[in-house]
Amino acid sequence: MIELKKDCAYSLLVATSMGVRITPVNGQPVHSSSLYQMQASSAETNVASVSSYLGLPVKVLTTFVKDSPIAQFIKADLRARNMMFEGPEVAQGDPWGYRHQFNIADSGFGTRGPRVLNDRAGEVGRTLNVKDFDLERIFAKEGVQILHLSGLIGALSAETSNFCLELARYAKMNGTKISFDLNYRASFWKGRDAELRAIFTEIASVSDILIGNEEDFQLCLGIDGPEAGGKGIEAEIDGFKGMIGRVKQAFPNASVFATTLRQVISTNEHLWGAIMLDGETWSVIEPRKINVLDRIGGGDGFVGGMIYAILKGWESEKWAQFGWATGALATTFLTDYGQPADEEQVWSIWDGNARVKR
Repeated sequence: MIELKKDCAYSLLVATSMGVRITPVNGQPVHSSSLYQMQASSAETNVASVSSYLGLPVKVLTTFVKDSPIAQFIKADLRARNMMFEGPEVAQGDPWGYRHQFNIADSGFGTRGPRVLNDRAGEVGRTLNVKDFDLERIFAKEGVQILHLSGLIGALSAETSNFCLELARYAKMNGTKISFDLNYRASFWKGRDAELRAIFTEIASVSDILIGNEEDFQLCLGIDGPEAGGKGIEAEIDGFKGMIGRVKQAFPNASVFATTLRQVISTNEHLWGAIMLDGETWSVIEPRKINVLDRIGGGDGFVGGMIYAILKGWESEKWAQFGWATGALATTFLTDYGQPADEEQVWSIWDGNARVKR
């Protein structure tokens, strides 16, 4: 069980680079579409949305382009998601200056998988810097129960890497628990392997919750992945358990380790599972069939649900179950994040109850 600080202004704090996703309507591919839907998005706010929609106080640290209509759109979206936010306003500069990132992604359909293009040139989030935030006020005076960090922000730029490292240090010093989703991206790590390995290792060493798949743990932290064994889901789960055991041995400060399991049958039908270790207690959810409207954000939804369950003080078996269900919920939304109406809706998904509620 994770013991959380009491009397904090924020249940959950996330650092992020906000952008927008534009998606063709009706599941069409990008190259043949002329009509798009735009939404504000980031992996870290995808995680935080579970807690914010279910009524917990959430704070977002980010940065904005000054006088930008896209920044205005993002701020309105965060307010609508019940999230508090703060961050500097950075002047765009010349026409080749700063802007919010664009994520251009279709949803795919059936046998046609989704395709994603990240356009991050001039991304204002790369300027995130500790000097722009009063960390003493945020962590020591106002108080934070859980800080959630992502490897996407940790590797975005030298400035954001240092920003995440300083956030982790302040959190540790002030009794805030730290959740770290490794989220390895090869393009972010190019030419920075030694630098980022050292930073990620330090953050992981003070983290209480570590999340990642086999690639994340191998390439970010140098942990051997699942050992090759027999075929079938039981062999796969045993392999992941072995890997998590090695992560636990390397990072003894952490008490919770988690990974999701996904097998894609088609774009709209997946097998969805999860493995979590809390102390010495394993929670294994063997993959179950889920129907998928849009897969982006499913993994973030799992992390968000697990963190929410921890914040609520539930027994650890429910952490993985609630995370599995909020991950499945996220894949039923066209937004990159689930918008749970209440806890009952999430538990109905876990129970496999899709009957109408009147």
